[in-house]
Amino acid sequence: MGHTHGATGGHGPLPLALEDVVDDYVTDLRTGRSRSEATARSYRSDVRALLTHLGSDGDGPDTAADLAGSLTLPALRGWLAAQVGAGAARSTIARRVAAARSFSTWAFRRGVLSMDVAARLEAPRARRHLPQILDRVQASETIRTADLGAAEGDPIALRDRLVVELLYSCGIRVAELCGLDVDDLDTERRLLRVVGKGDRERAVPYGPPADRALRAWLEGGRPALATPASGPALLLGARGGRLDPRAARRAVNEVTAATPGSPQVSPHALRHSSATHLLEGGADLRHVQELLGHSTPATTQVYTHVSAERLRAAYRGAHPRA
Repeated sequence: MGHTHGATGGHGPLPLALEDVVDDYVTDLRTGRSRSEATARSYRSDVRALLTHLGSDGDGPDTAADLAGSLTLPALRGWLAAQVGAGAARSTIARRVAAARSFSTWAFRRGVLSMDVAARLEAPRARRHLPQILDRVQASETIRTADLGAAEGDPIALRDRLVVELLYSCGIRVAELCGLDVDDLDTERRLLRVVGKGDRERAVPYGPPADRALRAWLEGGRPALATPASGPALLLGARGGRLDPRAARRAVNEVTAATPGSPQVSPHALRHSSATHLLEGGADLRHVQELLGHSTPATTQVYTHVSAERLRAAYRGAHPRA
């Protein structure tokens, strides 16, 4: 190895010529590509770690000219595999992939590399988190808490009960809920006209409990809050304007926080719960896709994973041979 000098980041010293390459790359990051100081520091550390890895067998590159023979796609994959084996976090590896791609592109453009070797380097896929949901008992208790709150006829409590009821029984998004107008109700057929993502309209059915909550709100809640500025909005805030999604989230948080044995959840968790309970009850995936307003079945597919996970948990807890 050649002469070295210290630098921040990475793992140990690099040959002076390679330190100069890294310095040039980071300078270009900060100026030509206007990356933040934090990104520049992280990428410097990652690229130094990569170049140090290339020299870990004692036969690594000493000069910029040596890089073309050492920095190959198999070498990059070996570097990442070593980190996976050492238990590095997925987020760290994903960032290092981004740094390697960035450096490879820069080195190719500068003529340091004869090809952009990292262009086909793939980041590890982020683990798909299963959405948080309420089980059937928790959902039932949450609705019961909202019912108790609305029992005395307070307009805000009547509205909050309707918010919780529609989010869970219809599985609609909070923005869709807040966007509903009075004219979007078809009370005879018990249907909501919902405008979803991409301005796509769909009809969503609701059951007798939601119908009761709707009628109570329209008769005893909405008139008490309505002002000339309310317009056609179905759900209103305390000052009479259209209900804001943040206020709807607060309402759900408060109702679920007040429900014994139930986690405090978001409106989206009620949507997740609705979809999961539909599938567990035997609903067809395509029908659930249509109800939720998903453009592809793949998005709805995650709820089948939730159901399978719950089935596995029940099996493990109940079967003597689990």
